[in-house]
Amino acid sequence: MSDTSDRHALVLGASRGLGLVLAEELTRRGRRVIATTRRNGGELQAKADASNGRLRVETLEMTSDDQLAALRERLDGTELDLLFVNAAIDRGNLPLTEVSTETFAEVMITNALSPLRALEALRDLVVPGGTAAIMSSRQGSIELNTRPGFELYKASKAALNQLMRSYATRYADDGQTKLLIHPGHNQTPLGGPGAPLTAEESMPAVADVLEAQAGTPGLQFLDLHGKVVPW
Repeated sequence: MSDTSDRHALVLGASRGLGLVLAEELTRRGRRVIATTRRNGGELQAKADASNGRLRVETLEMTSDDQLAALRERLDGTELDLLFVNAAIDRGNLPLTEVSTETFAEVMITNALSPLRALEALRDLVVPGGTAAIMSSRQGSIELNTRPGFELYKASKAALNQLMRSYATRYADDGQTKLLIHPGHNQTPLGGPGAPLTAEESMPAVADVLEAQAGTPGLQFLDLHGKVVPW
C-alpha cells in the first residue's frame, strides 16, 4: 500500500452510511480526511474526536450555494489528493406518473445537480494528478435498465453520469483523475436491510479502486471491484 500520510481527502456527505465508512476507511489508511455533514455531532464527530486529528468535520448542506461557497473559503489553501462526493436521496418506488413535480425537482437537485456544483466549487483545491470522484450507481446505467422500478432514482443517477461526462469534457486537460463509482447494493437506508453488502465490506474495496486509479486520465464509470459499468 502506498504511503498516504501526507495526503488529504475531502468526503462530502459523510454523516452516515457509505460516506461515513469511506471517510473512516481513508483515515485508517493514513490519509488526513475532511468530512462533511449537514448537522453537528453524531457518529462522524465521535469518530473525528477519536482520530488524533486525522479526521476533521465540516458542516455543509450540499444543495446550498452559500454553504458551498463558505466551505470553499474555509478550505482556502488546502491541497486535496482526493475529492469524493457522496449524495443521494430516494423518494420511493413510484412510477413517473405518480411523482410530483416538487419531488422530481428535489431528487434531481440532490442527486445530479448538487454533486456537480460541489465539484465546480471545490475542484481548484484538487492537485494535478489528484482525483475527483462521485458516488454513482449502476441504476444510472441506461444499458442496464432492463427491469422495472425506481424510475426517478434511475433517472437522477443517469443525469448525474451525463453531467459528470460533460464536466470531464470541459476539464479534460486539468490533470485530474475523474471517477463515477458504483459501490454495490449495500445495507443502507437507500439499499434496504436485505442488500447483500454492508458498508464495512464495500468501502474498503472502493478505497482500493480510488488508490488503483489515481493518476489515470479521463473519466471512468467503475464498480467497487474496478470493473467498467456500461453507460
